[in-house]
Amino acid sequence: MESHPLLIVDGANVVGSRPDGWWHDRAGAAARLRDRLVPVADVGVPPELPAPVEVVLVVEGAARDVPGVAGVRTVAAPGSGDDTIVDLVRDAPDRRRLVVTADRELRGRVGALGAEVYGPRWLPG
Repeated sequence: MESHPLLIVDGANVVGSRPDGWWHDRAGAAARLRDRLVPVADVGVPPELPAPVEVVLVVEGAARDVPGVAGVRTVAAPGSGDDTIVDLVRDAPDRRRLVVTADRELRGRVGALGAEVYGPRWLPG
């Protein structure tokens, strides 16, 4: 099993969980979320997720062009962000996979593949 857990964040869903005006600037909101995730790569999310962690932020729609930064890889969904997240989980069967989303259907899909699922409030910051 790969030693580093894979944390996949449903960008649109997590951004949408905070009523901070994100709808006025979806790309900016996704970039702020990405920046909030940077420390997770080195610190983890204690106590459930010890570091180091590979952090992947799935972006879609108006946020599709938000680039990755050191510590957070962005994946631009070519279509459905949910389908992209399922593919990422499916493509890493030998790793501990954690998905952050509040989307009930997505939670069921990735849970059926063995991923752990957490809600947006689980993330630091």
